[in-house]
Amino acid sequence: MEQDNIAVGLDIGTTKIVAMIGKTNEYGKIETLGIGNAKSLGVHRGVVNNITQTIQSIQQAIEEAESVSDFKIKDVVVGIAGQHIRSLHHSDYITRPNSEKVIDENDIDKLIGQVHKLVMLPGEEIIHVLPQDYKVDGQAEIKAPIGMYGGRLEANFHVVVGQVSSIRNIGRCIKSAGLELSNITLEPLASSEAVLSQEEKEAGVALIDIGGGTTDLAIFKDGIIRHTAVIPFGGNVITEDIKEGCSIIEKQAELLKTKFGSAWPGENKENEIVSIPGLRGRDPKEITLKNLSKIIHARVVEIIEQAYLEIKNYGHEETKKKLIAGIVLTGGGAELKHIKQLVEYITGMDTRIGYPNEHLAGDSDVDLLSPSYATAVGLLMKGLHQRDKSKTSSTHSAGRSSSDETTFDGTIKEDRKSIFEKWADKFREFLDNAE
Repeated sequence: MEQDNIAVGLDIGTTKIVAMIGKTNEYGKIETLGIGNAKSLGVHRGVVNNITQTIQSIQQAIEEAESVSDFKIKDVVVGIAGQHIRSLHHSDYITRPNSEKVIDENDIDKLIGQVHKLVMLPGEEIIHVLPQDYKVDGQAEIKAPIGMYGGRLEANFHVVVGQVSSIRNIGRCIKSAGLELSNITLEPLASSEAVLSQEEKEAGVALIDIGGGTTDLAIFKDGIIRHTAVIPFGGNVITEDIKEGCSIIEKQAELLKTKFGSAWPGENKENEIVSIPGLRGRDPKEITLKNLSKIIHARVVEIIEQAYLEIKNYGHEETKKKLIAGIVLTGGGAELKHIKQLVEYITGMDTRIGYPNEHLAGDSDVDLLSPSYATAVGLLMKGLHQRDKSKTSSTHSAGRSSSDETTFDGTIKEDRKSIFEKWADKFREFLDNAE
């Protein structure tokens, strides 16, 4: 198989590491050729805390995907998340020496480069600089300033920041696993590609990705990413609570959560009981489903309320009116029974579960259609888009807007990616030199 047509997404999560190999078929859908899963042992809340174990888990997932697909993996697209990620809003401007000349990409690059020079907290680095809208000589709400005349170019930016050491540790794990890093992106952006439609992004939508270690939030409006946040707990704390509350081991707690768990305690009757085998000849434990769902409910409410607080902080009291498409839930936590109803009850916003099936070919493995694979599918899409772009790379980019975000199917969106590619190149260079 040609390497050119194939890409690999690598989702390094807190619970599992997923390697997904795929290509685009003649209908523009993604055909998955192989998928590898490994238990994630060296990652805590999205951050690598044991390099050796993480490398082993990555290699295990890669080897499994290779054996299924009969394809040798060389490079991967990786997502970054974790509790160290934060975002901020920033406005900046440049004064152009010649206002008689039209604004071009160099002016945009200069403005974005200026934002990259912002002084961050010690140990932090800017990951993404995402322009939102522009002003030219005071004229506001411009989405595509290229080709316009003007002396002063201003823009509002959404800046995503992360810990340098955490990001470099991921890079080190990739390299030590014998792989190359073809691209690196923010995981909520990858998930959004897999589960959100362009109409939803235009109308206004909040994506809540409930992973094992963290819950990622991304808010879109007018097709542009407006806000990102990472809440430092996810599905693993629910499992931990069940383990403590029912005095059982983690494996049993996880099984209870996925098989019998519900985010809504009202539906279980007092007499519904599940029996758990005792350890080493001890008597089995009897747990009421009512009690189980109460434990789950308490923690899920906490996660949703934190996410809702971030949504409200983005748009104050007008948020519900602004986000017409409401909330989309994805990630492994979105598979919890009745979580959609609970989110609607807490937030009062329309909610749906986000499945990545829209982009996958019809004969895809049924497991891949689960929300827990949304990030991996999004990373694979990013890699395939990058492959297509490099094949049909054209030097002409005039007329493209760098204000729209995260859609990999239109020429208008490619400008932003090239900005980020520069950061990714710099990052790969650092990894090559830091032996």
